[in-house]
Amino acid sequence: MVEGADQYPPIMANVRTRAVSWLARHYIARKQRTGFDLESIRFLPESTLVPLRRDGLDPVSGLGQLRSVTPISRVSLPLSFGVWLVTGYDEAKAVLGAGDEFSNELSNLVGKLEVPNGWTPGGLGFIDPPVHTRRRKLLTPEFTMRRLSRLTPRINGIVQQQLDAMAAAEGPVDLMQAFALPIPSLTICELLGVPYEDRADFQRLSSARFDLFGGAYAATGAITESMAFLLDFVKKERSNPGDGLIGMLIREHGDEIDDTELAGLADGTLTGGLETTASMLALGTIVLLRDAERRARIREDDAAIGAFVEELLRYLTVVQLAFPRFARRDVEIGGVQVAKGDVVLVSLSGANRDAALGPDMESFDPHREKIPSHLAFGYGMHRCIGAELAKMELRAAYPALVRRFPNMRLAVAPEELSYRKLSIVYGVDEVPVHLG
Repeated sequence: MVEGADQYPPIMANVRTRAVSWLARHYIARKQRTGFDLESIRFLPESTLVPLRRDGLDPVSGLGQLRSVTPISRVSLPLSFGVWLVTGYDEAKAVLGAGDEFSNELSNLVGKLEVPNGWTPGGLGFIDPPVHTRRRKLLTPEFTMRRLSRLTPRINGIVQQQLDAMAAAEGPVDLMQAFALPIPSLTICELLGVPYEDRADFQRLSSARFDLFGGAYAATGAITESMAFLLDFVKKERSNPGDGLIGMLIREHGDEIDDTELAGLADGTLTGGLETTASMLALGTIVLLRDAERRARIREDDAAIGAFVEELLRYLTVVQLAFPRFARRDVEIGGVQVAKGDVVLVSLSGANRDAALGPDMESFDPHREKIPSHLAFGYGMHRCIGAELAKMELRAAYPALVRRFPNMRLAVAPEELSYRKLSIVYGVDEVPVHLG
C-alpha cells in the first residue's frame, strides 16, 4: 500500500484522469496557437536573445563567452533607459541581494496594470516592500519544513498514482503529460487545500496559466477566469477554512487579509510552482536517461538524491532570467555604473555556470566534493519561497520513477526532442519514453 494512498477518495481517480487528459491536449495545442512570440521580434539584435536561448540542456556558448569578457554588460536596445545583463555569479548575488537599490515593481516598466485591486501577477516577485514584506511574512510560516512535512505522504501518493497510470498506458508515454505536469499541479492543490471536486477545473486553469508565459496574448483570458475561480475558492474557505495554506491564513489572520489578496497569493503559488517544477521533472529525467550510472545511484542509494537534486537545479536552472530589477538610484555593480531608472537583467543560468562556483561548472556532476550554493531559486528577499516544496517533489519523483521503470529509455533520438527555442522558463514540449 502506497503511504497516504488510502486517504484519496474514489472521486480522485476520475478527477486525475480527466485533468491529466485535458492537460495533455491543452499542452500540445499551445504550440499551434498564435500569440506573442519573442522569436518574431526582429528588431532585437541576436546578442540580446543569448540569455534566452539554449543548446539542448545547456546555455548557448555565447553566454559563457560574454561572461568571460565581462560579468555585466550593456544591452544594445533602442530605449530611453539603459538595460544591463549580469552573467557573473558574484555580480548576480550583488544585484539580487540589493533590495534597497533596486525595485521589482512591474509598473516601473509597463505602467498601471489593469488587474483586480490588490492582485499582482507573479506573486511576490513583482512587488516591493512594505507590501512584499507583509505578504512574505504571512506566507513564510506555511513554507517551513515543519509545515510542509505534512505534504510528504500526499506527494508520495501523487507520484505513485502517476506511475500507476503510466504503467497502465499502451505504447510510448509522454513524461511531460503523464508525470511532469500533474505532479506539481496536484501538489499545489494539496498545498492550497483545493477540494477534490474542484481539482479538474484547477488543473485546467493551471495549464491555461502555463500558456501565459508561452504566448502572453493567447492566454490573456485565462487570467480573468483563473482569478474568478480562485476568488470563489477563497470565499468558500472563508466560510469553512480547511487545512490547506489558504484555510490556515484565514484562521490565523482573519480579516487582516481580504479575499482578493488571498486569491493573489494563491495565484502566485500556482504561477511560481507549476511550470518551473514541471520543467525540472522533464529535463531532469532527460539527464537521468543519458547515464545508467546516475539512474542506478539514485535508485539504490537514498543518500545520493539530495546532492543529485541540488546539482541538477544548478545545472538546469530552468528559470533563465530573474525578474527584472529597476535601479532606484545610481549604483555600481561589478565596477560598472548603472544609472537610476536603468533595468538590470540577471542571467541565472549564466551565473550558475560561472567558474567562481568551482571547476567545470559547465558539466553536470553530482559527485562534486562540495555542491555550490546555486541561484536556481534566486537570492535575497525575493528568493523563491516555495524552494523547499519544489525540492520535496523532485526528491520524491526521480527515485520513484527510476525504481518503477529501471529500463526506461527515450522513444525518439535525443536530437528529436523539441526544446523551447526562446524562453524565460526553459523547458521541453514532450519527452516520449518506452517504459520497459
